[in-house]
Amino acid sequence: MRLIRTAADLAALPRGERRVVVMTMGALHEGHLALIRRAKELGDQVVVTIFVNPLQFDEAADYDSYPRTLDADLALLEPLGVDAVFAPEDAEMYPHGEPVVTVSSGVIGRVLEGAARPGHFDGVLTVVAKLLHLTAPDVAVFGAKDAQQVIAVKALVRDLNFSVEIATASTVRDDDGLARSSRNVFLSPDERKRALALNRALASAARTAEYGATLTTTLKAGRDILDAQDGLDVDYFAALDPADASEANDDYRGEVVLAVAARVGATRLIDNITTRIAPSAEGDQR
Repeated sequence: MRLIRTAADLAALPRGERRVVVMTMGALHEGHLALIRRAKELGDQVVVTIFVNPLQFDEAADYDSYPRTLDADLALLEPLGVDAVFAPEDAEMYPHGEPVVTVSSGVIGRVLEGAARPGHFDGVLTVVAKLLHLTAPDVAVFGAKDAQQVIAVKALVRDLNFSVEIATASTVRDDDGLARSSRNVFLSPDERKRALALNRALASAARTAEYGATLTTTLKAGRDILDAQDGLDVDYFAALDPADASEANDDYRGEVVLAVAARVGATRLIDNITTRIAPSAEGDQR
C-alpha cells in the first residue's frame, strides 16, 4: 500500500484497469471499511483519500476537534488490499488558501442538512470535485448513511458531466442499531443510549409505511419516538425525494428516504432509511 501526500505523486501513480476511489476524512471505522470492501468488488485498483476538509465545517471548533488518526487508519487499510492512500495536507489541497471558485449545491444545499449547516454541501461538493479530478477514478463509492450527500454528489456528476460512476454501500450499524460514525466516540454511555432513539424512530416509520400508511402517518410514527426521548435535540425528521433531496409531501408515492438529525449532548448525529410509500385505506388505519 502506497501513502501519497502530493497531487504530483498521485498523478504519477500507475493506473489499474478499473480504479475505484473511497473518499474519507479519516478516523476510520467499520462503516468506512465496508465501503472499501465494496470498492474491491467494483474494480482492481482502490485508492482511499483521507482529508479533513475545512470547507465543509460551519464551526472552526468542530473542524479543530475532528479526530485525526492517520497512523491507525493506515493500519486498518493495509490488510484490506488498498493500493494507495492519498492523504494531503491543507496546503496541498488549497495552496492559495480558501478557494475563490467553489461548487454550489443549489437547492440541495438549502434544505434539511444544508439548512442546518449553511455552506456545508458547497464545501463537500467542492472537495469531491477536486478529489475526482485528482484521483481520476472510474467509480467512486459513498456511504448510504449520508443520504443527502449521496444525492448531492450524484447531481454534481450528472449536471457537470463528470465521467465517473457513483456507487453506494449500505449503512453499517453496531449491534445496538446505532449507525457507525466517527462522531460516536464523543458519546458518553448515557448519551449513546439516548442516541438509539434515532434508529428506533426510523425503523418504526419504515414499518408503518410497510402497512400502507400515508407519509404523514409514517412520519408521525417516528416523531412520536423521538419526542418521547429525553435529552435529544432533534433538528429534523423528514422524508426526502431521492432524486433531488426535496421534502416529500403527503401525496408522495414511491421510494423515499426517511432522514433524521439530532444532537445528543454536544454531538450531532444523522441517520436514514429508505422505504416505499404506497398508501392503502386499510393500512392507514393502523
